[in-house]
Amino acid sequence: MPLSWPVLAYDQWAETCDTVHGHTQLLGKLAVALAPPEPQLQHAALRLTARGWETAPLPAPDGSGTLSVVLDLRVHEAVVETSAGGGGRIPLVPHRSVGEVTREVLGTIEGLVGAVPINMTPQEVPWSVPLDQDDEHARYDTDHVATYFTAVTQAALVLGRFRAPYRGRSTPVNAWWGSFDVAVNLFSGLPATPPSDDFIMRNAMDAQEVAIGWWPGDRTNTQAAFYAYAHPAPDGFAGASLDPPAARWDDALGEYILEWSDVCASERPHDAALEFAHSAFRHACTACQWDPALAVSAEGSPPPVA
Repeated sequence: MPLSWPVLAYDQWAETCDTVHGHTQLLGKLAVALAPPEPQLQHAALRLTARGWETAPLPAPDGSGTLSVVLDLRVHEAVVETSAGGGGRIPLVPHRSVGEVTREVLGTIEGLVGAVPINMTPQEVPWSVPLDQDDEHARYDTDHVATYFTAVTQAALVLGRFRAPYRGRSTPVNAWWGSFDVAVNLFSGLPATPPSDDFIMRNAMDAQEVAIGWWPGDRTNTQAAFYAYAHPAPDGFAGASLDPPAARWDDALGEYILEWSDVCASERPHDAALEFAHSAFRHACTACQWDPALAVSAEGSPPPVA
């Protein structure tokens, strides 16, 4: 059965969204603590899989092999797994808080492979209560989670298809636990000056790039949307008319966006979203004066497999 393109209204699932976001922060903090550092903070990224949000295999602190943690959005469990064969399952239920899940996941990990000290302060969210003390975010509506998981899966498939032929350096489809989005980043191969000197900016944005992504909405921007930006963006970057016609520049975000509702209303949603990604990238490559060979490779010229 083909996957649907469901309506995703942030105001209808905001509390559940915040809870799921809080759970992903725990996975991201584990990646930061255990994974070998990579350029542009790629070691901190999570992956969206057929189960949900998942860490890469991380070095177990006791040297016994690898550890991975999954936020399983199909069966609604936080799953801890090790290459040595141990594991644990922590149910995600409507009134189990981020703090309770955090404490149980970390306790399970400690019992299997040793303690993992992490920074409990949440990042890029409007709340500051440490993850292991967060008993406020406890709403978990399984129907809303299922709708979100269907939507983000569709978005990730578009992003994966878009980046596949590109012949420059690019990221996989990353799931970012700070901003709670999925995105691909395509690089020109040239360095760039970070927009600020804070830790994230100076490490994540020290190379010329174009990012195409999708977020489910938040308290400030309630519409789920695909987005696109370039770094560094030259003067006049905001002046383009992209395809499909519903795409627009958002001054507040400093990004081009295509709202999810417009995608879902189109006759072929996947194609409409992919058209936005290609249109935004073509514009960015022209405006930023990228190597033309890189620009056309994203369109499949030459094809990745002859």
